[in-house]
Amino acid sequence: MKIALVTGASGVIGSACAQALAREGYALALQYHRHGERAEALVSQLPVGTAFYLHAAEISQKKDVCGLYRAIEQHLGRVDLLVNCAGLSLPQEVLTDVSEEEMDRLYAVNVKGAMLLTQGAIPHMLQKEGGSIVHVSSMWGLTGGSCEAVYSATKGALNAFVKAMAKELAPSHIRVNAVAPGLVPSPMNASLTEKDLAAFREDTPLGQLVAPEQVAQAVCYLAQAQMVTGQILSVDGGIVI
Repeated sequence: MKIALVTGASGVIGSACAQALAREGYALALQYHRHGERAEALVSQLPVGTAFYLHAAEISQKKDVCGLYRAIEQHLGRVDLLVNCAGLSLPQEVLTDVSEEEMDRLYAVNVKGAMLLTQGAIPHMLQKEGGSIVHVSSMWGLTGGSCEAVYSATKGALNAFVKAMAKELAPSHIRVNAVAPGLVPSPMNASLTEKDLAAFREDTPLGQLVAPEQVAQAVCYLAQAQMVTGQILSVDGGIVI
C-alpha cells in the first residue's frame, strides 16, 4: 500500500488531489490547518475502504511538521508521496499596501512550509529507496502578476526550490516536481468579481478557468511519471506559453 501525504486537504485543490489519489489506491494522510470541517467533509467523499488519517498542523512550524510525520508513520506508515497543496494568497493590492506581516506570513507558508514538508519527507522516502514530491505552485510563479507581487515571488521561489531539490534528490530516486495552475475558482480568490473571471476566460486560449480536478490529473501524472523530475507543469489552458 502506497501512502500519500496531501497538505492543504481542506482546500479545493487538496480535496481534488486526495480523491484522485484515493482512486489510484493510495492510503491518505490529510493535513489541514484551520478548516477541520472541510477536511472531515472530504473524508465522506473518499472511495469506500480508503485508509486515511487526518491531522491538524501549521506547516510553517518545524515542530508541527515533525509531529505530522511522526503521527503518519504511527497510523499509516512511511510516506511514498508528498503532494503539497497548502498555500496562502493576498487580495490583489499594490506592493506599497502590503504589510510586513503579510509578507512574512506568505513566505512562511508558501516557501518555508514547502521546505519543511520536503525536509520531513526525505527520511521516509530514503527508507523506501525512492519517492515522489509534487508541490502546487502557480502561473504567477512563472510570469509574475500585477498586484500579486508577493504571492508571485513566493511561488517563483518555490519553483526554484523544486528544481534544486530535483537535482539534490535524484541520486536517491526521489523525484521533485510542481504543477503551476492558472486561475482555479476557490475561496482563495473569492475577491475576484465576475468581470475579473470573464477577463481570465477571455485571456485563456482554451477559454475556460481551471477546475481542481484538472490540477489533480496533473498531480497524479507527476506522482507516477518515473523519468520526470525538476519540472514545473503548467495547468492553465495556455495562458502562460
